[in-house]
Amino acid sequence: MFATAYRVRFDDGTQAVAKIVGADTSRLFRYEHGLLATEAMTYRMLGGSGVPVPRVLHTDFSRRAVDADLVVAEHLPGRPWLDLQLDEAQNAAVRRRLGAVMARLHRVEAPGFGYPSEHAGLSGTTWREAFTAMTEAVLADAARWDVALPSERVRAAVAAHGTALNAVTRPVVVHTDLWAGNVFLDDDTHEIVGIIDTERTLWGDPLHELVGADQLGHGAPDADLLAGDADAGGILASELASPAGETRLQLSRLYFSLILASEPVIRGYAGDWVSGYEQTARDNVERALAWLEDARA
Repeated sequence: MFATAYRVRFDDGTQAVAKIVGADTSRLFRYEHGLLATEAMTYRMLGGSGVPVPRVLHTDFSRRAVDADLVVAEHLPGRPWLDLQLDEAQNAAVRRRLGAVMARLHRVEAPGFGYPSEHAGLSGTTWREAFTAMTEAVLADAARWDVALPSERVRAAVAAHGTALNAVTRPVVVHTDLWAGNVFLDDDTHEIVGIIDTERTLWGDPLHELVGADQLGHGAPDADLLAGDADAGGILASELASPAGETRLQLSRLYFSLILASEPVIRGYAGDWVSGYEQTARDNVERALAWLEDARA
């Protein structure tokens, strides 16, 4: 619903994927400006990290050839996890493997906090500064499209929990979108052979990853993910158990839910699924706010 991707077959039999995002930014959130450049940058940052991302073959952000940004990357093996009919035991094993991928991902230190793209202008010297700017940008986008959100309650919650945000002192690379459509598996072994769609990557709190992987969820983070991360030397479980951990998780849930509650109007979504999607997101906004307000009281 965001970009257009083409499979390209060359005369020598090799394949690539060309991903295009049009120049029209009228239906984008502010955080989405310059995203395709972020995708290419992230693939390059993750090279050698053990995260199985494609190699970037070509980029063009000049818009001279076509009125769009373009990234060409190598074609990955496997199929999306979403397309495979796995049983619960198999899915649990994949979740553990995804946790291990997260551990490798979060060992890649970032040079700052927030969204990398200068076009978004949503970065900061601290996670608190960046997160506050990110939240304000989503509220401004919603207001521009007349999407009703509890803006003042959101601002109050973020301001009240600044100490929890300040607990994040080391920015790491956070994919933010590790759902089953962006994880490629080997057909036979179900090993993870590819991770794609890094365009929404940000630099910040590793706990943000848990919400990005389950954006409409509201319960405890998946135990298999946490176990796989811990087994691979990751920090998610220990960060979650820290004094500020649950507050950080709820703040990230609030942020994601604000985006999802605004998205149907800003994107112009249509279909029977839209009302349920939007209501779930709004319910999650209320759940996160209630938790944060109760913790503040």
